[in-house]
Amino acid sequence: MRDETSGTGDEPPTLHGLGEFAVIDELVRGRRQPDAVLLGPGDDAAVVSAGDGRTVVSTDVLVQDRHFRLDWSSPHDVGRKAIAQNAADIEAMGARPTAFVVGFAAPGDTPAAQAGALVDGMWAEAARVGAGIVGGDLVSCPQWVVSVTVLGDLDGRAPVLRSGARAGAVVAVAGELGRSAAGYALWHSAIGGFDELRRRHLVPQPPYGQGPAAAAAGALAMIDVSDGLVADLRHVAEASGTGIELSTEALGADRDALVAAADAAGADPWAWVLAGGEDHALVACYAGAAPPGWRVIGGVVDGPARVLVDGEEWGGYAGWQSY
Repeated sequence: MRDETSGTGDEPPTLHGLGEFAVIDELVRGRRQPDAVLLGPGDDAAVVSAGDGRTVVSTDVLVQDRHFRLDWSSPHDVGRKAIAQNAADIEAMGARPTAFVVGFAAPGDTPAAQAGALVDGMWAEAARVGAGIVGGDLVSCPQWVVSVTVLGDLDGRAPVLRSGARAGAVVAVAGELGRSAAGYALWHSAIGGFDELRRRHLVPQPPYGQGPAAAAAGALAMIDVSDGLVADLRHVAEASGTGIELSTEALGADRDALVAAADAAGADPWAWVLAGGEDHALVACYAGAAPPGWRVIGGVVDGPARVLVDGEEWGGYAGWQSY
């Protein structure tokens, strides 16, 4: 009798059929690690150089049908997204990502080719920041869960915190805003066209390299726009004890890029720009001029700790929350 899970006959191999260690071997074989990885997969733990003497660490979990949908995203897309959003957290501290550790849970009947595509996407995105995937774990689960921990190096710089904003500083952004939220609305409403916006929801495009550049330029505070511009800047305002004022005139290019999609979806493009999240742009505060690659969108003022838009409290959607 044919074993439907082993890949014999006409059926493709599955995770259960291959077994944990065979799958892991397939996923790590032949991968090239960066110089910071002194020992990659194969032992009980990896060894990663921390030339600065300090290690920046962050972690994130993506759950199927909560953070991604496999009827929208390819496994390769999911892999890229998982790495990108973690890399953006490291960049927001003014550091550069050096290594990723990945946990992957999935049903046993998941085709091994899908797991391979997921990991290929992870390696492709990690290569964009010069980092490697140094280890992880594989476990059976009723649905896909991807957990990523990222390590980063400050290269001798002080970390850029959320708490450093000071009145009189400018607020600037690197990257684009509202694209992922627009893409989500288009996917959710089954609206065709607008391929670039739909794509930007599946695979974000953090402004790699701008985190360390901001730190080198003397950024006072910085954050990754993951939950929404207003929501994330509110964290900066509260941590710094300052107010932040945003200008819709300065954000006009983001809004203009979304008008046609918003008309098609019956949505307000400003809600996407100000509260959409998941673009993984970087927002920073500077005492002087913003460096190249950044555009000023507002300023820091004396408290109370709040975010104003054109002088008024933002009354729309407040941004993503897990619960």
